Order: sequence, then C-alpha cells, then structure tokens
Amino acid sequence: MSLRDFFDTIGFSNFGPHYNEMLISAIGGFVGIAAIFVAGQMWFDPEISVLIVPSMGASAVLLFAAPHAPFSQPWNVLAGHAISAVIGVACWRWIPGLGVAAAFAVGLAIGAMYFTRCIHPPGGATALAAVIGSEKLHHLGFAYVLEPILLNVAVILLIAIVFNGMFKWRRYPAHWHLKSKSGEADTGEYAPINHEDFVYALSQIDTFVDISEEDLLRIYHLATERHHENSQNATDR
Repeated sequence: MSLRDFFDTIGFSNFGPHYNEMLISAIGGFVGIAAIFVAGQMWFDPEISVLIVPSMGASAVLLFAAPHAPFSQPWNVLAGHAISAVIGVACWRWIPGLGVAAAFAVGLAIGAMYFTRCIHPPGGATALAAVIGSEKLHHLGFAYVLEPILLNVAVILLIAIVFNGMFKWRRYPAHWHLKSKSGEADTGEYAPINHEDFVYALSQIDTFVDISEEDLLRIYHLATERHHENSQNATDR
C-alpha cells in the first residue's frame, strides 16, 4: 500500500482551505473563547466557568472553522446546548450511578437533538458536564441551562456573527446569504461532471467542507438521474 493509499484509507483529505482561511479560523476561535472566559469571570464562579469552556471550545471549532456546516448554525448551537443541558441535569438528579447517568445524558441528548433537528456535537459535552461536574455546578440545578450555558452560547454566537461577517465569503448564518445569482438561468440540462472536476472545485473553496468528494459525486449522480427520469416521464405524457 502506498502512502497516498494509506491516507485515503484513514480518510485524510487531499484538499483543504487556504492558509489565510486557516489563520482566520484560528483567530476566530481565540476571540470566541477569550470572550467566554471574560464573560465567565464577570458573571459566574470561576470554577464553573472554566468547566464549561470545553463544551464551548468544541462549538468554537464549528463556528469559526466550519461556519457553513449545518451543525454550526444558530438553531443547532442554541437548541443543541439548551436541550442537552436540561437532559444532563435531569439525568444527574434522577438516574442513580455516575457512569449510568453520564451515559444516559449523552445518549438521550443525541436522540433529542436528532428529534428537534438541532444536532450540535458539543451538546454531548454540555450534557456530560452536567453529570460529572463539581458540586458547585450541581448546586445550580436547572439554572445551569440559563447560566452559564445559554449566556455563554449567546456570547459565542454574537462573536461568530460579527467575526464571520467581516469576511464576505463567510456566510453566517448560512440562510441569511441564500441569494440566487442574477442572470443565472436554468437550462434544464446538467453537464457531466467527473471526479477531477469535483476535486478542483473543492480545492477552490476557502472553508472546510464536511462531505467527501465521493459523496458529492453520488449526490450529483442521484440528482441528475432523477432529473432525467422526470424529463422522460414528462415527454411520454
């Protein structure tokens, strides 16, 4: 097996964002977490605020390194953390055994986020922290949902909107920027696209794309296949 085959096997991407985009993402993460630390020191007990940072650190990766990803959108961040926090506190209160409560908290949080369409991976850490946290954190009870969780979420979301908005190619929140291009017409036909075309297109995007080129090719194949089937059915009528 060649070195390239090995990297392909383990899922190492052959393309990625440009260096300036990497730097911007790193700076955004720094600013977001710094703001949470400052807010935490001002509003909360330092011990509690420090414990919450790992959960928000994971959110920072999504908000500043993959701002276009579905998991990074405001509904996912806000509801994902809030729902997970409620579930975490409930599991700590009503399920005996630390390990069992922790497992239930993460599992139920995943299920609830799926059901409410707000999957945000860091929510699992928020639920887990509610179970394995310190006595001071446990003493908060369900107030943990509002402060520090939702207040920290509000801080990092505000930073993400302002910071990403400084760069015209960063569309955050994504739905704010869903605009059709003027003068672009639908010809009714789709030109063939091969693997090399997708690789080139992905290499030109200055952001992290959380889907492989193989999946994109599969999606394109399914879409064009359905388009041609519908066109054929319309012709036969």
